[in-house]
Amino acid sequence: MVAKQKILIVDDDANIAELISLYLTKECYDTRMVQDGEEALAMYEQYQPNLILLDLMLPGIDGYQVCREIRAKSNLPIIMLSAKGEIFDKVLGLELGADDYIMKPFDSKELVARVKAVLRRYQPAKPEAAAANIKCVEYPDLTINQTNYSVVYHGKAVDMPPKELELLYFLASSPNQVFTREQLLDHIWGYEYIGDTRTVDVHVKRLREKIKDHASWRLATVWGIGYKFEVK
Repeated sequence: MVAKQKILIVDDDANIAELISLYLTKECYDTRMVQDGEEALAMYEQYQPNLILLDLMLPGIDGYQVCREIRAKSNLPIIMLSAKGEIFDKVLGLELGADDYIMKPFDSKELVARVKAVLRRYQPAKPEAAAANIKCVEYPDLTINQTNYSVVYHGKAVDMPPKELELLYFLASSPNQVFTREQLLDHIWGYEYIGDTRTVDVHVKRLREKIKDHASWRLATVWGIGYKFEVK
């Protein structure tokens, strides 16, 4: 029997948490619910979830700090939940390393679809599938493998959330080709992010903090248009 994937639901509203748990249990996920940030950090260690659904406004330690502390230890997928709709809150969540951001109130089908999509991106391909279709690009001192979701830079593995890796792989797979922010949103995030171009800028900023310009290549800004992976 295949083990159920485990999802930790962190929300101080017990009714919302139970509703989310009901949606996910129907999809054969195993769930745990906690109502504050301290409980979330303790349960993360104990439960070892495959994904966390994390409300931003929590008593005590808020969702931003929970995300920050987990990101310091792990690339575990995190989807933030919030009634806040301002761009600032979404961008801050993404800068801290969240993989997705869902605004309340949300549609149950959309929530489940987002969870499945993030888990699918995070999980390495099965060995037989990987052997048949390896998605990997290599440049001097840089290897990006989207099959097993790994990046090796100057001989060392670089921890990178799925969306960052997918963006880097997409650009590096088409060297010197310029992509607009809208094209990158469409390819990497899908239709729900169209118009929110700051999302791309945030992820490029995080990539540049981890992957510096090389003598042979760099992640370049094309002013007024978008980005490209420039090979010299």
